[in-house]
Amino acid sequence: MVGFGSQCSIRPVRFVVWRSRANRTYRVAEHADRLAVHLLRRDQDQLARLFGGETGDNTDKFANVPWHPGPGGSLILDEASAWFVGRVESQIDGGDHVGFLLVPEAAENLAGDRTTLLSLNDARDITPGHPASRPSSS
Repeated sequence: MVGFGSQCSIRPVRFVVWRSRANRTYRVAEHADRLAVHLLRRDQDQLARLFGGETGDNTDKFANVPWHPGPGGSLILDEASAWFVGRVESQIDGGDHVGFLLVPEAAENLAGDRTTLLSLNDARDITPGHPASRPSSS
């Protein structure tokens, strides 16, 4: 699950997603040519909890979730409202997170314009899956 992401250029089209260095997903992404970015509906909190609250170090997140192969060998979640696959153009050091600058290559929007998407506020109660990325209790 992406904590931070944004379109960052109109011409040429570019999008950046930030991954925590503490997460297994970062270790996979740092060697990837392409990344898939999925948008979830507000009512898909269980899927968000799986991808945001579990660590890939202990859980195969794709084992019980329907998916299909996407462009460039990416995995596309069947239940995602929308998704895009982007070629990694560069990586940006942001401290405890690394930004992946993506050049979108393929996209699908199954939700239309009227679907309420899951937002940061909807996911605030998800405790990060990787212990090193959990907020301290002090």
